[in-house]
Amino acid sequence: MLLKNISCAQLSISRWQTRPGECWVVLGRNGSGKRQLGQLIQGELTAQSGQLDIPYERIALLSFEAQQALYEQELKNDDTDFMDHFDPGTTVRELLHLPADLPAEFAFLGMTELLDRGYRQLSSGESRKALLLQALLQNPELLVLDEPYDSLDVQSRQDLDRYLANLQASGRIQLLFLLNSSGDISPWHSHVAIMEKGEIIASGTREQVLNDPDIQSLLAFDPNALPPWPETLNTEALPDILVQLRDGKVAYGGSPVFAHVSLVIAPGQHTLVTGRNGSGKSTLLALITGDHPQCYGNDLKVMNFQRGSGESIWQIKKRIGLVSPELHRNHRVPGSALHIVLSGFFDSIGLYEDVNETQIRHARQWLALVNLDLKATLPFKQLSYGEQRLVLIARALVKQPALLILDEPTQGLDDVNRHRIMYFLEHLSTQQRTTILMVSHRLDERLPLFRKHLDMDGSKGSE
Repeated sequence: MLLKNISCAQLSISRWQTRPGECWVVLGRNGSGKRQLGQLIQGELTAQSGQLDIPYERIALLSFEAQQALYEQELKNDDTDFMDHFDPGTTVRELLHLPADLPAEFAFLGMTELLDRGYRQLSSGESRKALLLQALLQNPELLVLDEPYDSLDVQSRQDLDRYLANLQASGRIQLLFLLNSSGDISPWHSHVAIMEKGEIIASGTREQVLNDPDIQSLLAFDPNALPPWPETLNTEALPDILVQLRDGKVAYGGSPVFAHVSLVIAPGQHTLVTGRNGSGKSTLLALITGDHPQCYGNDLKVMNFQRGSGESIWQIKKRIGLVSPELHRNHRVPGSALHIVLSGFFDSIGLYEDVNETQIRHARQWLALVNLDLKATLPFKQLSYGEQRLVLIARALVKQPALLILDEPTQGLDDVNRHRIMYFLEHLSTQQRTTILMVSHRLDERLPLFRKHLDMDGSKGSE
C-alpha cells in the first residue's frame, strides 16, 4: 500500500508505504487524523490530490464511530413504544448474518450465548466484540482496527491479541492498527508510524520509532503544563452516605445480571469496580444513578435518600457527575463543546437553560484543562471520539460533584490524555470534596487512591 502526496480533509501525507508481511501500527494522539486515515483507506474519504495505491478489494474497518452509528440506527428503529413487548432490535446473529453456529475459531470471544440478544442490550465490551466479529466474518483482505482493545476486559484483551497475532502470522488477512496508546503495541507489531496533525511525522520499525527521544517527548504528559485548577463552587455539606446497596440484584426475565452485591461508599472512600465484560458493572452504576428501573426494587440509598421514598431523581443527580459509554452514545443532540460542558450544571443531554458568567468561565477553564479550549465553539459531533470523551469528562467535573461516577472514562483516549485524567483523579482525592466510583479494565488505572475494590466477576460482588 502506498500513499504519496495525499491531500484531503485533515490529512497531508507526503509518503507512507507498507509491504506484505509487515504489521503496521499508526499511533497518534486524539484528533491527530487517524480516523480520517482509516476512512481514506476504506474509501469513505476521497483524496483531493496525490497517489493512493491500495491493492485490496475487500477492506473492513472497526471503529468507535461505526459502533456509534450502528447504535443510533438501532435507536431509530426501536419500535418498543408501538408494541406490547420490548423490541430487542437487531440481534447479534442478524448483525453477523449467521444462520448457524459461530465458527469455533471465534469461541474465545465468548459471544456464543449472546447471538440471539439484541445489539442495544450488549455491554460496551460485548458490542465491541460483535462488531469485530462482523468485520472478521466479511473475510477482508485488509482489516483496519481502530482501538480494537478498548472496552475489553483483561482476559479478552489477551485472548484477542493472541488471536490477531496468529492471524497476522498466517498471512490470511493484512492487519493495520490505529492506536492511541503505545501500551497497546505488541512485540509482534513490526512497524510503527506516528501521526500528528494529519501528517505522518515518523515511520519505521517498532523499536526505531518508539525509542526515538523526540517521539517519547511528544507522547509524554507534563502536569506542570496544565492551567490553574478552577476555584471551588460547590460548598454544600457532604451526605454521610453517598451509596449504600444491600444484597443488590438485577435480572432480566429470570436471568440474573448480578446478585448478592453489597456496597457502602462514604465521602472519601474512592472505589474501583472491576469484572469481565457482561458481569454487570455498568448495570450497577446505572442502578446507583437511577437510570435503571430496578433501582426501586433494591435496598438502595443514594445521597442519604432511600430509593423509592418519594425523592426526586434530580435531588440525587445534582450531586453526581457521570461519564459512561451509555452517556456518550446518547449525546446525539446538537451543540458546541462549550454547550456540552455547560449542560453538566443541569444534568441534561443538551443545553436548555440560561447560564451565567461564572458558569461559562468555569466551563472554559475545564475545557482548557483537557486542552480543548481552542475547540470550544466546534460542534461536539465534529470532534474525534477521544475529544468527545474529554468534553464529557469536563462536563462531569464542572459542577464539582460529591460523587464522580466513571465507567471506563479513558476509553478512546491517547496516552497523554489518559495520564491527564489519572492526574485529575489524584488531585480530586486531595481536595476531599469529590468521591470517585470508577469502572476500569486497565491494570495501570488501579491508583493508590482506590482503597475499596468491588469485583463483579461471577454472580456475586464483594468488597
